[in-house]
Amino acid sequence: MIDRKMWLVLGLALVASGPAFAQGTPAERFITVSSTTSTTDSGLFTHLLPLFKAKTGIEVRVVSQGTGQALDTGRRGDADVVFVHARAQELKFVEEGFGVERKPVMYNDFVLIGPKADPAGIKGGKDIVTALKAVQAKGSLFISRGDKSGTHSAELNLWKAAEIDIEKVKGPWYREIGQGMGAALNMASAQNGYVLSDRATWLNFRNRGDLDIVVEGDRRLFNQYGVMLVNPAKHSHVKKAEGQAFIDWLVSPEGQKAISDYKIGGASLFFPNATQPGA
Repeated sequence: MIDRKMWLVLGLALVASGPAFAQGTPAERFITVSSTTSTTDSGLFTHLLPLFKAKTGIEVRVVSQGTGQALDTGRRGDADVVFVHARAQELKFVEEGFGVERKPVMYNDFVLIGPKADPAGIKGGKDIVTALKAVQAKGSLFISRGDKSGTHSAELNLWKAAEIDIEKVKGPWYREIGQGMGAALNMASAQNGYVLSDRATWLNFRNRGDLDIVVEGDRRLFNQYGVMLVNPAKHSHVKKAEGQAFIDWLVSPEGQKAISDYKIGGASLFFPNATQPGA
């Protein structure tokens, strides 16, 4: 039986060894990045984040959401960095004091996806406005993300450019699902509908069914990405040094090359442009 003296000796030994053990286990360095679904669904983060961790030792934990939700996550202080694709919303985020200095990172474009049978008769066109007018006029099925994401925001702007008040004219043909890009593409595939997608997610999408790109190449389909540190003055727990290290790496020549190097089937998914003024 262990007597009281022995318990005391064991207790003192544990107290003495505790700090030494803790000192021998360095705390893990990580940041939380709130980002649009396309950076995840395209496979870009799977390519980039191991490279960043190998260089810095910092792990990046991603919260994948639509751009509107991602910005709200930053506003609440539930992320250290926000990496999204809706320039006007990003600038507002900074102007309101929630973010620190938006920096451009890269761009790609949106494409209109639709069934190969093409009931709206728009395949091969390069005018997105004409295409959307045809979809609406013929009542062809259109899948909208309806989630306040960057892609959803771009879609709504394109309806406006086509002089279509989607809130007034939408009917059974226009289906808002309130979900991400992958879910929207899956629904379009299952139901042979049209859907606006960022090109990167489309290139990485496997469940294409009878879908194909029907409209591409319109300058109005340009898709810019930006990154911001969540303001530590608003949320003191933000990991400023680690978050800034990630941002600095993304816009550095090394990070920009890593973005450029990411391809699927030889096709580039994103094009770095951190040095482009006004991007």
